[in-house]
Amino acid sequence: MSSIVGFMNNILYQPYIVPLFLIAVGIYFTIRTKAVQIRLFPEMFRVVMEKPEDERGISSFGALMVSTASRVGTGNIIGVCTAIVLGGPGAIFWMWITAIFGGANAFIESTLAQIYKKKADDGTFYGGPSYYMQNALGQRWLGVLFSVLIIFTYAVGYNMLAAFNLQSTFATFSFYNEKSTPMVIGIILAVLFAVIVIGGAKRLTDVTGFLVPIMGIVYVVMSIVVLVINAKNFGAMFSLIFSTAFDFQAIFGGFTGSVIMWGLKRGLYSNEAGMGSAPNAAAKADVAHPVKQGLVQTLSVFIDTLLICSATAFMCLSTVSVDPGSYVVDGSADAAGYVQTCLHTVLGGFGPIFIAISMSLFAFTTLIGNYSYCEGCFAFILKRDMTKTECLIFRIIATILVFLGAISSAGLVWDTADMFQGLMVVTNIPTIAILGGTAVKCLKDYTDQKAAGKAPRFLAKNIGLDESKADCWKVGNKN
Repeated sequence: MSSIVGFMNNILYQPYIVPLFLIAVGIYFTIRTKAVQIRLFPEMFRVVMEKPEDERGISSFGALMVSTASRVGTGNIIGVCTAIVLGGPGAIFWMWITAIFGGANAFIESTLAQIYKKKADDGTFYGGPSYYMQNALGQRWLGVLFSVLIIFTYAVGYNMLAAFNLQSTFATFSFYNEKSTPMVIGIILAVLFAVIVIGGAKRLTDVTGFLVPIMGIVYVVMSIVVLVINAKNFGAMFSLIFSTAFDFQAIFGGFTGSVIMWGLKRGLYSNEAGMGSAPNAAAKADVAHPVKQGLVQTLSVFIDTLLICSATAFMCLSTVSVDPGSYVVDGSADAAGYVQTCLHTVLGGFGPIFIAISMSLFAFTTLIGNYSYCEGCFAFILKRDMTKTECLIFRIIATILVFLGAISSAGLVWDTADMFQGLMVVTNIPTIAILGGTAVKCLKDYTDQKAAGKAPRFLAKNIGLDESKADCWKVGNKN
């Protein structure tokens, strides 16, 4: 299995496949939207606090928290440190680039998800890339394929990886036993996960809406404390990031292991921009105009990478006495050991404890956010809601996978996650490249209404869109 996964990754992460898709299309949409991710940055904060149109609906903030729960997770700590250890400090620069241009991809895909969303009998909304692949492209088979990829990426790849990353942070403690501790942590995590997922979607948004802001704020505050302590090292830290980011001899000597590739892989794992995952949460939001949720999801990318990932990177790299290169073990990164050593150097014994607590919260909300995407994908594949029995079976399987992730090997879980996320990119990015013109027209409709002093409201006919394909936005509907 490791050989098959490795073979697929060697193909997907050639410079002309996943990297080209993400960066080139991100630049393309940055130009077409006149840098919407920067130009309308203040507007993102205004729309994120708006209430839903219907009290039964999920607000923009609620949808943001579900997608951020998936984005803001173990990748913000272990993923970032893996990139630094294996790719070098310059990988952080390429994570930033991925996020900046990825913000345009995130805007397009989430706006499209809103345009082509569907309304359930209970008044709530649902949708995502599978629906715009079916309704806008007319390719249901592609939507089914994408739904399958999401299920495998999140229930298998990402959730197993989150569980593994969590247990790995306890390896530095004296009580850790390689044979028993991963199993104990896996059982505890699986039980907690099972309790939450049985509660359903409403409980998912309640839990993530409560935990995500708290853990994010605490983590950023602690990073500021570490940075203040290490303030004298700022110059050396930024010099290290930028000098190693442009080591082109090393880059072109082996692109798949280069600083660019590690920055891109871990940036994608962290912020998910362009993968087509966040649009599943974006489609649930009850808003008056699709652009609002496109802006909100772009904000989520920035929160994830430019804020929280940078916080991890700065905490580690400002501790210049710790060499990340010494944390490569048999070709893989001891990322947990690296970050915990850095914080131990600055904060003493409290550092590793803080990272373990942060990872516990991050991993838990990641598991919940990841799972939230899967049941809707099954509904799309089956053309109906899952029965109670089917839901129960899938939830049991998802719970078992969490446990298996905790006791798996580092190489296999990382490579599996990389493979599935790469397959999502090569399916979703060409789709939004084809359909993106609709989202650009939608953006113009929004900005024109704002310029005229109106509160933007969307109708499909206003941009020449067939109402039968965007039936939530036809004349006579509230939305």
